[in-house]
Amino acid sequence: MRSSSRRVEGTKIVQRRVGTAVLAAAALLLTAGCSSDGGGGSPPGGPSSAASGGTTSGAPSSGTAEEAPPAKGSVKVVRTVAEGLDSPWGLAPLPDGDLLVSSRDEGTILRVDVETGRKTELGEVPGVSPEGEGGLLGIALSPDYASDHMVYAYFTSASDNRIVRMLYDTDKPSGEQLGAPDTVFKGIPKGFIHNGGRIAFGPDGMLHVGTGESGNTGLSQDKDSLGGKILRLTPEGEPAPGNPFPDSPVYSFGHRNVQGLAWDAKQRLFASEFGQDTWDELNAISPGGNYGWPDAEGRSDEGDFIDPIAQWRTSEASPSGIAYAKGSIWMAGLRGERLWRIPLKGTAASADPQAFLEGEYGRLRTVVSAGGGKLWLVTSETDGRGSPEEGDDRILELEVT
Repeated sequence: MRSSSRRVEGTKIVQRRVGTAVLAAAALLLTAGCSSDGGGGSPPGGPSSAASGGTTSGAPSSGTAEEAPPAKGSVKVVRTVAEGLDSPWGLAPLPDGDLLVSSRDEGTILRVDVETGRKTELGEVPGVSPEGEGGLLGIALSPDYASDHMVYAYFTSASDNRIVRMLYDTDKPSGEQLGAPDTVFKGIPKGFIHNGGRIAFGPDGMLHVGTGESGNTGLSQDKDSLGGKILRLTPEGEPAPGNPFPDSPVYSFGHRNVQGLAWDAKQRLFASEFGQDTWDELNAISPGGNYGWPDAEGRSDEGDFIDPIAQWRTSEASPSGIAYAKGSIWMAGLRGERLWRIPLKGTAASADPQAFLEGEYGRLRTVVSAGGGKLWLVTSETDGRGSPEEGDDRILELEVT
């Protein structure tokens, strides 16, 4: 068990609220998510939803006929897959079972052999400009990876946050296996904080992108800005067909800093995001939905905003990646140093969120489903806000129920 003295609170980032609320987004279509991850103060009293069991269903549920998982689950750490990683951020499982992992600060992508833990460097991604919370962030495999061998990456450049794709050629020597980057999408606002960075291809084959408002809160309610949004793109970087706003990549708005994206068994999208000083959120995402920032943090009395399905004090969560397994969303916590289980019934939490691994492995960055009840979990102690110990950072294999 790690000593509680190792937990780093960091510097509270207090942001000025800018602007007023805009009118609600267009009627919702089909139901298809920072507190500074090192800081943020305590809220002025009152229990968090996670502590008290209170939850709120923000997006429409698919119906009450769905069966909920058990109220309580379990987590077993099966083994440490790899250790000695430097500022790991994104994780992408390969078809053969091995893992690709990005290094935020080094700007490199490694391949991890899941049987031996051996690490092989694919190469360095050109143009990465790491600073603060920015750098080489999320990675994802092309939907046609079996034939095109393309790896997508979201990173902070000298001028913006952008998405590129690169050919992964295993026949080339280690360190030279990444082809020249092809810029798929650019112009996402960058900042020292709140760069978003999670990317994932959905069941529809479209690329979903979580962005941050880069410290400029006014961007979140501006549907013409790419900041504080979830974007939905074709693999070529065009606005995806069926998006809620004509000729726009914007899928949902009113976000502060989206860090996790995952779909349930019925292809509904969920997202985690950092609050400021009071509430971190897990949201069920509806096309065109307005999630309130900066005019609402957590649940709100404003009818124009979609409420989170669960919320936490920033000290308990500061959420990063999420994954879906065994009827629940599993959410990694940075400042909270724990893994949260949120059981679902439709798009609502069906029971109190449950915490696991509290303080045992430090800050937790990314969690990815490996099928069935198996998860990959990535720690984040070497990101400048942790207190790394020997062996940090790690990839863990978990069994969950």
